[in-house]
Amino acid sequence: MIQQAPRSDPFKEQLRESLQHETLNSRTVEIARHANVYTCGDQDEMVYFIESGQIKLLMLSPEGKECLLAIHSAGDIFGELCLSGSGSRLETATAMEETILKKIPSSQFLARLSHDSLLEGFIRYLAVRIADQQQVIANMVTVDSEQRLGQTLLQLARTMGKKDPRSIRIELKISHEELSEMVGTTRPRVSLFMERFRHLGLIETNKEHYLIIKENKLTDYLAQIA
Repeated sequence: MIQQAPRSDPFKEQLRESLQHETLNSRTVEIARHANVYTCGDQDEMVYFIESGQIKLLMLSPEGKECLLAIHSAGDIFGELCLSGSGSRLETATAMEETILKKIPSSQFLARLSHDSLLEGFIRYLAVRIADQQQVIANMVTVDSEQRLGQTLLQLARTMGKKDPRSIRIELKISHEELSEMVGTTRPRVSLFMERFRHLGLIETNKEHYLIIKENKLTDYLAQIA
């Protein structure tokens, strides 16, 4: 199984604290559920800080097929690719639920990183993001769709979940359609694999309808079928 990229949580905590100071003078934007923050091709030089809610990043093929690149939640940033100077967005950012954002001009964002001595940490953070994307690409070529789904669930659990005694709870509502966009397969196949994972006791849904990931069991299962 492809190794998971190293986590960047300590830096993300520092970044969140820094941006909470910076965003006191930034514009607040409320985004309705399913509304776009920006779309592919937009001219936008802002970095976005999520105060509450969830954002998904999508890319579209020429045929209109969606690929879900990432999901971000409260305390995360997105849109930092504007720092490359490309001028136009390569992806579409969409709110998965009602979301409150802070818009930070790219120059102001870099100035805050420099002021708080976070530039080196930001470079490492971007390197982790690149490693994550490389892993996704490698999985698409070398790993079957059931394993990709299992690895995606583990990644979501480790980055966005909350620890239970022997499992991880994902409170974000992610549809089978959205999982299919992340995994690169069809929604019916995702539904089939999710039912198999439930039958094997690798995942379950609690009374609040949150998805519970049995991390050790799912990890062992993926190693067995690799």
